[in-house]
Amino acid sequence: MQNLIDLFHNKKLFNKALQLARDGRPAGYERLEFLGDRVIGIVVAEMLYHAFPNEKEGDLAKRFVALVREETLAEVAAQIGLPALLKTTENELRHNASVLSDVCESVLGALYLDAGLDAVKQFMEPIWKPLLLSKRQAPQDPKSAVQEWVQKTFKELPVYQLTDKTGPDHQPVFTVTLSAGPYTVMGRGYSKKEAEQQAAQSFLETYCHGH
Repeated sequence: MQNLIDLFHNKKLFNKALQLARDGRPAGYERLEFLGDRVIGIVVAEMLYHAFPNEKEGDLAKRFVALVREETLAEVAAQIGLPALLKTTENELRHNASVLSDVCESVLGALYLDAGLDAVKQFMEPIWKPLLLSKRQAPQDPKSAVQEWVQKTFKELPVYQLTDKTGPDHQPVFTVTLSAGPYTVMGRGYSKKEAEQQAAQSFLETYCHGH
């Protein structure tokens, strides 16, 4: 795999994509993250469109969610060496899945600005292709699986409620309570999204196993 920094003409842009907030100044990567989210989405969507020509839109969407979710992006960030490149003095952030996911998006957004969509595709395809082909059946994220089961079982929708937020401002821990029918579970994570996914996974393992 080609060294990521070698793909950039503008090294300052590459460094900006890796700059976390410091001394009260906003993080350099945040606007690039917004762009990178969309860039990753279009590349992954096109890969899925060509790789599974006979699948329905709904199944493609399930695959898409699994390939662009926080956990997947954090794994990719680790694979391409981003934790060591992060510009921060807080080393615990180098292992924060939410931060790594965001920076993965920002770096690929920066690469798009610097070298164009083709360069992003060439970099992404060998990384995402094994992930894309690893499941023969379309995966289902925990929240979708919980929603289907709850609707079928109780004829209602699951309810996610933020019930606690602890920890320092730069690394808060969110607690989300998931309620459905007579059941309640909690999930925790470094983002509300992660906490909701953890709650949904716990619900599946506790109440939906075997159903």
